[in-house]
Amino acid sequence: MSNQKIFVTQPFLPPLEEFLPHVKEIWESKYLTNGGPKHQLLETTLAEYLGVEHMALFNNGTNALMTALQALELTGEVITTPFSFIATSNALLWNGIKPVFSDIDPITLNLDPSRIEAAITPQTTAILPVHCYGNPCDIAAINDIARRHNLKVVYDAAHAFAVHDKNGSVLGKGDLSILSFHATKVFNTFEGGAIICQNAEMKKKIDNLKNFGIEDEVTVSIAGANGKMSEIHAAMGLAQLNHINEAIAQRGQVDARYRAGLRNITGLTVLPKLNQTVSNYAYFPILVGDNYPLSRDGIYNCLAEHGIRTRRYFYPLISEFPMYSPLESAAAENLPVATQMAQRIICLPIYPDLPLDDVDRILSVLTLAK
Repeated sequence: MSNQKIFVTQPFLPPLEEFLPHVKEIWESKYLTNGGPKHQLLETTLAEYLGVEHMALFNNGTNALMTALQALELTGEVITTPFSFIATSNALLWNGIKPVFSDIDPITLNLDPSRIEAAITPQTTAILPVHCYGNPCDIAAINDIARRHNLKVVYDAAHAFAVHDKNGSVLGKGDLSILSFHATKVFNTFEGGAIICQNAEMKKKIDNLKNFGIEDEVTVSIAGANGKMSEIHAAMGLAQLNHINEAIAQRGQVDARYRAGLRNITGLTVLPKLNQTVSNYAYFPILVGDNYPLSRDGIYNCLAEHGIRTRRYFYPLISEFPMYSPLESAAAENLPVATQMAQRIICLPIYPDLPLDDVDRILSVLTLAK
């Protein structure tokens, strides 16, 4: 059993000998960005792998989300979750949109559909749910609410690469879905992201928005930004795709080892596997109960003393940060489930290269904690 430090995540890297030929081709072509051949190949290959028809690659997931909101021309208020990475709501503020926080489901930790309609006002234009930890939202219920109230739906699917539910890929749902290819994600391009859309017309608009709004050499039709993915980042993605199924399977082995080992540790609760869901094992969150010897922060510190890095993810809630806390919807009494979960959640290390012996070491520390 290793005594080396264990990190909460490590980037999934393809064999260097498979990445370098792409780099050599980039050097020889001198085509570094602006929708070059690597970008085009990754976009089509990745869309085919994920089972979606229309995809626009971006330099990161946050720019993708901000552009998605622009593409749908959203204004006013958007209902979203406080239990996410802060980029989810920051993208709204950057677009001059007011986030309205709604509480989460205690089982999935996703937006609770039963709470959404109470948050709708005449100013509401969309719902921005998050597939938290890669667990699918209740897509049918959310889309039904959106249809009845004439709202757009943008799914933050940063965690949901290659995730399927009973109806297939979760990425083709709603009006748009956003992916992140950050180094910590299941699939990464160092930095990167994508928007999944439903038709070629919307893809054309998104591609225009991510390239300054330029139509041709003398025509700029819309106030766009610079969200383009470079050739070197696309090359990383192409090299990774050859090994992504193996990497997800290795994550699954780590997940299974944790679930078996935690089954008999009183006070630690594992999030349940959702029926008919094909997971990518993006994270391994557990909830710390009052009957465990240590608090959540106690576990965080205890594991750190043993060289094991974890993450209190998501803590604090987005609604607790100063740019959001004055909002009426950010009050803790409006978000009782999210507030409780943020105090109890901790994500254990999971990545393809994590040895199972190290998983056993983590479980041993959790078993013996006092």
